[in-house]
Amino acid sequence: MRKALHLVLRTALGTALGLGLLTAAPAWSKAPEVLTFTKDQARTTVEIVDRLAERHYRNQPLNDDLSSRYLDQYLENLDPAHSYFLAQDIKEFEHYRYRLDDQLKAGKLDAGFAIFHRYRERVVERLEAIVAVLEREDFKFDFSKSESLLIDREQAAWPRDRAQADELWRKRLKSAALNLKLAGREEAEIKKTLHRRYKNQLKRVRQQDQADAFEAIINAFTLLYDPHSNYFSPRSLENFNINMSLSLEGIGAVLQTEDEFTKVVSLVTAGPADKQGELAPADKIIAVGQGDEGDLVDVIGWRLDEVVQLIRGPKNTVVRLEVIPASGTAKDVGKVIRINRGKVKLEEQAAKKAVFELSDGKQLYKLGVIDIPAFYIDFDAYRNRDPNFKSTTRDVRRLLNELALENVDGIILDLRNNGGGSLQEATTLTDLFIDQGPVVQIRQTNQTISRHHRSRSRAKYRGPLVVLINRLSASAAEIFAGAIQDYKRGLVIGTRSFGKGTVQSLTPVHEGQLKITESKFYRVSGESTQHRGVVPDILFPAMVDADEVGESSYDNALPWDHIHAVPHPQYFDLKKILPKISSLHDVRVKADPDFVYLVDQLKMLEESRSKTTVSLNEAARKKEQDMMEQRALALENKRRKAKGLEIYKTVEEFKADDDAEDGAPSSNFAGREINPDKDPLLSESGYILVDFIRTLKNQETQKVANF
Repeated sequence: MRKALHLVLRTALGTALGLGLLTAAPAWSKAPEVLTFTKDQARTTVEIVDRLAERHYRNQPLNDDLSSRYLDQYLENLDPAHSYFLAQDIKEFEHYRYRLDDQLKAGKLDAGFAIFHRYRERVVERLEAIVAVLEREDFKFDFSKSESLLIDREQAAWPRDRAQADELWRKRLKSAALNLKLAGREEAEIKKTLHRRYKNQLKRVRQQDQADAFEAIINAFTLLYDPHSNYFSPRSLENFNINMSLSLEGIGAVLQTEDEFTKVVSLVTAGPADKQGELAPADKIIAVGQGDEGDLVDVIGWRLDEVVQLIRGPKNTVVRLEVIPASGTAKDVGKVIRINRGKVKLEEQAAKKAVFELSDGKQLYKLGVIDIPAFYIDFDAYRNRDPNFKSTTRDVRRLLNELALENVDGIILDLRNNGGGSLQEATTLTDLFIDQGPVVQIRQTNQTISRHHRSRSRAKYRGPLVVLINRLSASAAEIFAGAIQDYKRGLVIGTRSFGKGTVQSLTPVHEGQLKITESKFYRVSGESTQHRGVVPDILFPAMVDADEVGESSYDNALPWDHIHAVPHPQYFDLKKILPKISSLHDVRVKADPDFVYLVDQLKMLEESRSKTTVSLNEAARKKEQDMMEQRALALENKRRKAKGLEIYKTVEEFKADDDAEDGAPSSNFAGREINPDKDPLLSESGYILVDFIRTLKNQETQKVANF
């Protein structure tokens, strides 16, 4: 019976591809094993339900409403592209909609395992059909037809029947092949790559066991509370720790699985990937190669731990990653990034300084920059009472002393890409810039509010201050920037920050561990940093897609809200002076070739991001690529002409000279080189600081005159 079903499926797909009838199912065809939950998993489920109800910050009852949301979340997690399940499956699952809450409370997982089994059946059927098609010698792709594929199927309906599903997968397979062809692969190599990709995916689906099913079922439930509450089975906890070690020893990246891809979540400051400068959050890794000559191994559909094992390796060795860049103008064209493996050293994450000069046409100003990659502290040395323990605050205090000796007129604190770290360090660093007062409020699950994190001494530096942030400034970095903004101590400029304003803890359950959100950060103004992040006083172009990166990009993220403010002084009357400084900024950036280039580049990226379909016609796709390359060339030549530089005559000349000293600037703050000549956002931050200094001096002059 099941072989007959496979034959019908393959026949339909083969006909849709124009291949004719497939006469037999492969010898390796067999149904996936039916998985059942264990008594230990039932007990663990009850514990997790109770822990979430008792300790999670979001107080929500487990009732029919949550049960309904849970079914939708579970189906979306299993099949986010709406490409495996059929409409009839979804209709059949409806009778579970208001029963799942009662089953979870009782530790019964029959419905979850039944849905998981149907999912595995659909995946195995589909992948077997594709593999069978790719094994046919007479199979060829036809890229001459004018047709397209919907890129984002998150809101698309599930296929109404097998015929519609076959048509969808015909296009998906064709799109995958065309991507490889446009990357320079020959037809035989394309078929081999795709055959290996789908055969590997099939193997991995068949290897799934009851632990995989249980984790999928439970995490669909925990994600209804917030995106940072997760269940780790014993095996996944080990993989989680391996991935975190990859962030410290390997390439310096935190990864996660999204759909069939391995996605970059974040980069560790001063890690190998950060230093190399090309890999970025939200990039999707599609292949991994060892050394400069090793074959690129296709990893689409692989388990996260398997991809991590490929990426890890001895320090001072090379790994090559083929990625689909999140910030690229084409969502389906990969590029290869070469990274030297290494280990992240604490001293490489240390704050550092630089001094540069800017003129307003009348006076030369000396400006200090302190780059703060993370809020770090050597906890072992601190606990052992080592008087020379290393920390962000101690390093910045020293740098402030050095800048004072250099007689700088003002200071920029650069928190771009600072993913946070020690809350203690965020507090003590704030202490260097404000007098005594609260820095952050923390509200617990029981709604009690703690205000123990305070500045406790007089400010070390009292001069003009600018804090530069971006979308990757998160957690502790947001607490510091928010405090500076609330105290009106300085100007916060850049792009809206990440919006991570919650605190998690790991707690053991019967099997595995539960990561649970237990508290929330609030600024002294009473506003949360959660979801909304810190909104700068002056906004810069946002090259990172907020729909892909940041707390607001997550489903079920805790919302922004506010509590009572706590009394705090305000240092400068920014409300009075900010309009003038903003006006000067607006005028200046309209004439700055590098800044205009970034704005133009952003427009091009936004157009690309708004695309909902991709052409499956080779000529049309090549034309699109050529047009994008010509447009990129035009933007660069516009910049070069405005700066009096020699323009590029061809795209090839532009690409060949891409690493030139006078090459296009980038807003992807990677490698953390303090150089305003190559960093237009830092340069403009300097001009804003100069305007701030002048405005403050004018105010003081007026006070003296009025006196």
